[in-house]
Amino acid sequence: MIYETLLIGLVVAFLYVEIMDIYPGGIIVPAYIALYLDQPLRILATILIAFLGLYTYRILSRFLILFGKRRFVMLVLLGALWAQIWFLISPHFFSDPLGLRAIGWLIPGLLANNLEKQKHIPTLASMLIVSIFTYFLVKVLAWF
Repeated sequence: MIYETLLIGLVVAFLYVEIMDIYPGGIIVPAYIALYLDQPLRILATILIAFLGLYTYRILSRFLILFGKRRFVMLVLLGALWAQIWFLISPHFFSDPLGLRAIGWLIPGLLANNLEKQKHIPTLASMLIVSIFTYFLVKVLAWF
């Protein structure tokens, strides 16, 4: 069911972007969020890591020339770096560190890239709308 969820999520995100002209955190991000809707701590950790990557990027952009492809690569790298750091230090702070992990290494960086391009509220709201719609569409299609 994972491949079907990712495919349906891609289609739903593409249609959402075409209709609303707002990226829901990237094209693939809502599909992965839909896979983990039953684990809200992982979604929360992913969003927090995306914001850590975004604010680290904003600090670095004062000293480095980061735009276009460089911005994208830097945000993806920072998202992966913060996801790994979070994974390493979270067992020392939380009793259930596996529940408070990021969804992959690329997802926080892709989300941070869209948070940088668009405003925060429309991006996060769109991501949740598309993810929830994808989740329920997959559940309905699984009945057939």
